[in-house]
Amino acid sequence: MRIEGVPASAGYAEGPLFDLDRPPAFYTGKATSAEETTSLQAAIGKAVSRLAAMVETADSDAAGILEFHIAMLEDDALSGPAFASIASGQTADAAWRQALDAEIAGYEASDQDYFRARATDLRDIRDQVLRALTADGGAAAPSGAILCGEDIAPTRFLETDWSNGGGIALKAGSTASHVAMLARSRGVPMVVGLREPLANLAGIALLDAEHGSIVLAPSPDEIGSFRHSSSSFAARQDTARRFLARPAVTKAGTAVRVQVNIADPSDVDGIDIATCDGVGLMRTEFLFGKTLPDEETQYRAYRKVLEWARDKPVTIRTVDAGGDKPVPGFTVEEGNPFLGLRGIRLSLARLDIFRAQIRALLRAAPHGNLRVMFPMIAMADEYERAAALFAEEQAALAARGVAQAMPPLGIMVEVPSVAIAPEAFAGVAFFSIGSNDLTQYVMAAARDNAAVAHLNSVRHPAVLRLIGSVTAFGRETGIPVSLCGDAGGDPAAIPSLLEAGLRDLSVAPAQLAMAKAAISDVSV
Repeated sequence: MRIEGVPASAGYAEGPLFDLDRPPAFYTGKATSAEETTSLQAAIGKAVSRLAAMVETADSDAAGILEFHIAMLEDDALSGPAFASIASGQTADAAWRQALDAEIAGYEASDQDYFRARATDLRDIRDQVLRALTADGGAAAPSGAILCGEDIAPTRFLETDWSNGGGIALKAGSTASHVAMLARSRGVPMVVGLREPLANLAGIALLDAEHGSIVLAPSPDEIGSFRHSSSSFAARQDTARRFLARPAVTKAGTAVRVQVNIADPSDVDGIDIATCDGVGLMRTEFLFGKTLPDEETQYRAYRKVLEWARDKPVTIRTVDAGGDKPVPGFTVEEGNPFLGLRGIRLSLARLDIFRAQIRALLRAAPHGNLRVMFPMIAMADEYERAAALFAEEQAALAARGVAQAMPPLGIMVEVPSVAIAPEAFAGVAFFSIGSNDLTQYVMAAARDNAAVAHLNSVRHPAVLRLIGSVTAFGRETGIPVSLCGDAGGDPAAIPSLLEAGLRDLSVAPAQLAMAKAAISDVSV
């Protein structure tokens, strides 16, 4: 039986099926309410400890997810109803499940995509504690298994050993979910949005995450055909690695710059600067975790990457908090955070925090080829206000005799108003197209919603037309234009992006080789 879906992380996996939705092991009730309370407290503590241990070895994206879960578990408002139910005579597992299911139902009933997406986090938190309450902590997936179910929790992904292969097949899920991004960065095959329910999850299955399908109970012929496709994919990956150390050029000899996206200074430790043309996007949200970072902490982080890159450009994005990236003490709760106080809007509303970041960037600039861009720009006034703050802080640092330099200041093109009327921003130093949000806003299709995943495509003519208009404006005015969204590393999207006029892409480090190989196949 073949079930079609949507590829979320390319690759092939052949292995035993593992049911992600199987219930946790049986919980043994205690004799008194006091013992039940102690049992739940211990389980929450155990879950927090497990998450904290995972944070120590996680990259910045994963660590941010885990820290959010820890903060939720340590919030009395979440656990309070469960302890109240225990006092009324319920067992710890029933009380916890009831309390969390009520919260989950509330989030799922929201008319806002953001809150519906948070229901996945709450299910993960619920199951973490339920597993901690049981004697064996829950069943682990066998090595090399294909994990199947409605959806997968980030912690389940992070605690799975992928060293012997395996993959993920989901009825729900999204190509832009946290887990999908983690899967792509680690090379784990993943398919989402399966069009039929998975039943009788037993035996060996074949997961084709290049084209988007899973075959249950495969025949010998299907196994043979699958292994041929898998070998072909592996061969193409091996061939792509030969492009890693070469400059990227099309068949016609047109040069294309390929930079990397990073989320943490430690990301550059595993990258040879000779294999890329610089950093097209350095996210700074990694600094804004449990506590707001001071100026010195930020300065050291930015300087590390600038010195690593030597004379190659490093484009650092000012903090893009809000939307699906809440930051305690900084972001605000909103009914529709993707259209609310996020990105540059939030920075301009919290000048104390923004000015500290500006000073750190100005001080770091002399240590390399820095460029700074502002996220979520919609109006020229926002850019002008941000640029004026840079000028003010530079003057103040100079007056104190502090070494600094003014970097080129550019903007993200992710709000349709900018892509439709780029002439309003003729004074910026550069444009960087954020294809994830631009596509989401143009298509009115949330990038973390599997139900509308088929709509969220950068290759839709409307999205490509906007990208083309921005690149054309850049050519006319001499303003450099690049793209730093997920599409830049997608071999299937690269031909369309180059046809739209782009000659500068920024991709995840793991996608460098395949992106360069895809560029070499384009005739533009």
